[in-house]
Amino acid sequence: MGTVRKTITLTDKQDGWIKAQIEAGHYTNDSEYIRGLIRREQERSAEVEAIRSALMAGESSGEPRAFDPEAFKQRMLVKHG
Repeated sequence: MGTVRKTITLTDKQDGWIKAQIEAGHYTNDSEYIRGLIRREQERSAEVEAIRSALMAGESSGEPRAFDPEAFKQRMLVKHG
């Protein structure tokens, strides 16, 4: 996997936050912290897209059917004890 060097500008407060995370032992350097943020955002975006897809599938699956919570509980008790 190749790497690309980037230059970013931070406020003093943001820089202090990153330094505090490194000093606390959560990260070894600034780059690791930034890559961690990007990975978390990529994961969050994937989760949001999965939810969006599931909602769209649900909306297009037809009219809702009646749901009896007591009957459902009873079936689950019989099935799973």
